[in-house]
Amino acid sequence: MTDGQTTGALDGVRVIDLTQVMAGPYCTMLLADLGADVIKVEPPGTGDQVRRSWDDPRPGSDSAAFHSLNRNKRSVTLDLRSDAGKAHFRKLLADADVLVENFRPGVAERLGIGYEAVREIRPDIVYASISGFGQYGPYADRPGYDLIAQGMAGAVSVTGDPGSTPVKCGLPVGDLGAGMLCAVGILGAHTHRLRTGEGQYLETSLYEAVLAMSVWESTELFSTGRAPQRLGSAHRMSAPYQVIRTADGYMTVAANNERLWQRLCKALSMEHLADDERFATNPARMEHRAELIALLEGRLATENTEECVTRLLDAGVPAGPILDYEQILGSDPHAAARGMVEYYDHPVEGRSRVVGFPVKFGRTPARMRRHPPMLGEHNEELLGDA
Repeated sequence: MTDGQTTGALDGVRVIDLTQVMAGPYCTMLLADLGADVIKVEPPGTGDQVRRSWDDPRPGSDSAAFHSLNRNKRSVTLDLRSDAGKAHFRKLLADADVLVENFRPGVAERLGIGYEAVREIRPDIVYASISGFGQYGPYADRPGYDLIAQGMAGAVSVTGDPGSTPVKCGLPVGDLGAGMLCAVGILGAHTHRLRTGEGQYLETSLYEAVLAMSVWESTELFSTGRAPQRLGSAHRMSAPYQVIRTADGYMTVAANNERLWQRLCKALSMEHLADDERFATNPARMEHRAELIALLEGRLATENTEECVTRLLDAGVPAGPILDYEQILGSDPHAAARGMVEYYDHPVEGRSRVVGFPVKFGRTPARMRRHPPMLGEHNEELLGDA
């Protein structure tokens, strides 16, 4: 954990964080990692819903989920339904550059802290909203859950093996995608404000985040007129590009162009496949993918994953093992070299770990500056004797 005074790319930018659970807190954590002063405003007594996801009798103890989404922030508690809470909120707002909220549409307005009310106090504010389906449209009032967004935005329809029960993506792509897209939008709006002095309102949703990721799937629909189907780990545009079984497990292989296909055949001493009309071109390999994978898996049935990966990498064919998170975050040298495991000291939890920031800056690196705050930890510092 580094000194709290370390300067980041967003040093001097103050963010009021009215978000809870995942999408919003992930967005504001990215901004905090970049150096922004993020003030997390939470309800007294309970705080962010994720703080108490798991029972723990220790005072000040919060869930691991909360810790994973709220580093580098300060926490204050305000009852935004009370006059006193609103008054202190307005004081915080006076020095704010950005406000982020993820209430259901209409809630912020009912609390008197919607964009129009906020811009009266801070006309140049960048005000960002994250919701399940956006602030308008037929689905706007529906609850925002990652699983529901994945289902309604297409991800579930293309995830899993052909003919199997539809499954969601293993990662919460709606929540995290919305958080990332909102952070990008905020940075764009902030840049516009620096250039013109104008603030603005922006919003995104879990639904749009999932749909925006359908680059290959939408392309398949637009070009063929057919809805994409589940392919397991296979690629929509090329083959072989998928998970392949080995003697002791599975590996990934990406021979997704003719040059790599030829290298793969040579590395596995299967040059005859390159001349087989079923596999001579990518369209042919796509059409006969099941036969191709069966032949490759038959060839690799006597070699373990490490041997297979080494053989293909030495031949210039992209390949890799399938690692679990214990292997990656516990002992993988590349994750360590890239700084993807950050350590910090917490007043209650002691020495702890979180996943690090994924973008490396040459001059203003993102850093772990503050531990995830305890509920209301910074009340006195930011609100005085309120």
